Amino acid sequence: MSIERRPILFFVVFTLALYLLGNGMIPATDPVETNYTQTAKEMLASGDFISPRIFGNFWYDKPVFFYWELIGAFSLFGISDFSARLFPSVFGMIGVLMTYWFAKRIYDKKTAGYAALMLATSFGYWLVSKTIITDMTLFVFFNAVLVFFYIAYTSENKKWYYLCYLFAGLAVLTKGPIGILLPGLVVTIFICVRRDFKEILRMKPLGFVVFVAVVAVWYYPMIVLHGDDFIKNFLGVHNVLRATQSEHPLWNVWWYYSVLFFLIFMPWSFMTLPKTLARYVKAYRENHELPKFDQTQLFLLIWAITVTLFYQNMATKYTTYTLPTLLPISILGARYMINHDRLFKRTAAVWTICLVVLTFLVAIPVTRNQGYSQWEAGAYLKEICNDDDLIVEIGDYKVSLTYYSDLKVYRLETRADVQKERPDGKSWKAKNFMPFYAIEDLPRDKKVYLLVQSKRRKAFEANMKVDEWELVRTFPRFELFVRKPQS
Repeated sequence: MSIERRPILFFVVFTLALYLLGNGMIPATDPVETNYTQTAKEMLASGDFISPRIFGNFWYDKPVFFYWELIGAFSLFGISDFSARLFPSVFGMIGVLMTYWFAKRIYDKKTAGYAALMLATSFGYWLVSKTIITDMTLFVFFNAVLVFFYIAYTSENKKWYYLCYLFAGLAVLTKGPIGILLPGLVVTIFICVRRDFKEILRMKPLGFVVFVAVVAVWYYPMIVLHGDDFIKNFLGVHNVLRATQSEHPLWNVWWYYSVLFFLIFMPWSFMTLPKTLARYVKAYRENHELPKFDQTQLFLLIWAITVTLFYQNMATKYTTYTLPTLLPISILGARYMINHDRLFKRTAAVWTICLVVLTFLVAIPVTRNQGYSQWEAGAYLKEICNDDDLIVEIGDYKVSLTYYSDLKVYRLETRADVQKERPDGKSWKAKNFMPFYAIEDLPRDKKVYLLVQSKRRKAFEANMKVDEWELVRTFPRFELFVRKPQS
């Protein structure tokens, strides 16, 4: 089996082996992955597959499609770490196959093989293919819109445009309005640069019926069931607020995604971009001419640059937002690497081994032992706690405690802070759906288990009588105390 003889079979086996490897030993991590797993778990238990919920509250953080993936995996294979990571890995494979098919169609078989392998082994793509988040699903649906747009644009068969509307609908079901707005922006810029405005009339406007039918599967019942609460929180907080107010101000810098590119496309970023830029600079110095791009190169560049600049201008920045750029960048990079066969093959082989090593020597031990997931504490609480015991936590709330214990874990604050931190629908506090408990209200007549995050030890000592609490066990970044019922 080889890329040259059986490329599709090769990439199916290669990507699934690489992306599924070790997944059963990587626990769901806080703060993001466990939000998804806990939500899907509660939806499955409730039998309500329309309204996402967490801690018993309706939850409008993301649309429903990724939760459906998790529910499907949990239903088929049981609730486990492997099941939770299954569909991101499967969509990772689909994204690689789509890249191969598209690159072969617009260039040739060799370019397609190189582009697919570059994408499959790039660090960011590999990482997201093993991560319980929406981004790999969005990668496939978002990029499929642009793939089928360009196929329709360059083909006599304009029926390909219907697939654009279908995948735009699926992208909106996965991430929200960005699923159609951003691909639409890429297409608009390309049409304007080409000055090919007549093509707009050929884009099958009736395809919007397909788009509306897809998004209505979930958005219509959500509006009917939850009305203004859904609209204000989903659109107002999780879309508009995210774009206008930084959730992580430290990351809101102009160079964020430019620097990040070298990490997520590693190792290929260091082998393609600097040398390509150097070649263009040399040509300009010698001939005083700017680089000229053919139609396909132009489209791929507009695709990658538009996505990057769009997210660069959003207030909230995440490492995965620009993941869709890796498809056009991989194809452009492959056009350079096909002239360096030996270097490409050696790099791909060595880097694949590095990713396997990273799985077992970094991903598994770090997530299990460094406090990024409180799976061990959750499992321990499930074993020792009775139904009438109270479990509270001081520190950054860890959803993994609830997910792995099947117990209700409260966020412990002073009574005044409880009121300050509750969701208000106007700020990032709208995400604070975890159950709260006031320190002043802790009962004396029942056993109380208290988890204290290491960095909040001083708050514990300042607000509570430490001598009343007995240390039970220490976990990464946490200490577990117990206070027995007092007469």
